[in-house]
Amino acid sequence: MTDDTTTPAAGAPNHDPKARQSRSGLTSTGVRKASAKSNRSRAREFAVQALYQHLVGGNDAAAIDAFTRDLAGFHKADAAHYDALLHGCIESAAQLDVLILPLLDREMERISPIEHAVMWIGVYEFQHCLDVPWRVVLNECIELAKEFGGTDGHKYVNAVLNSLAPQLRAAEVEADRASGKARP
Repeated sequence: MTDDTTTPAAGAPNHDPKARQSRSGLTSTGVRKASAKSNRSRAREFAVQALYQHLVGGNDAAAIDAFTRDLAGFHKADAAHYDALLHGCIESAAQLDVLILPLLDREMERISPIEHAVMWIGVYEFQHCLDVPWRVVLNECIELAKEFGGTDGHKYVNAVLNSLAPQLRAAEVEADRASGKARP
């Protein structure tokens, strides 16, 4: 016969039902835990760091690529997606900025290089990664900005990319709006 009112043994975890439990897959700040991330999410993380090196240091894409591929954990990333993001964003930087600039409330030079890189990734994926739903692109970029950017940088990224989505993914956004899934 067992007694459900026994106290835990010394060193056993406290299973107090009133104790705050964290949401599965998230850190205390609301960012996804590394174990909960997909290979593509990891590729985006490495890409935003690589694009930061390009934006801040003006480093060559090939040198950044070689450096990044040697970082711990890169083997868990989707290398092809990382490659497409890094090289695609750098090669089409001027065209990406042409789409982003009209939506900014300040000069590009006053935008954090992290938020700039994240917006590049979002616009690039809207245009070239049609297998990724627009809402996934938006959410992934918000998560990147939360993890690597400033305190409210994710809100800025959200506003810019959410404004571009109807232009760059018109049919998909309209279909979501018609079904009630799209954000206003």
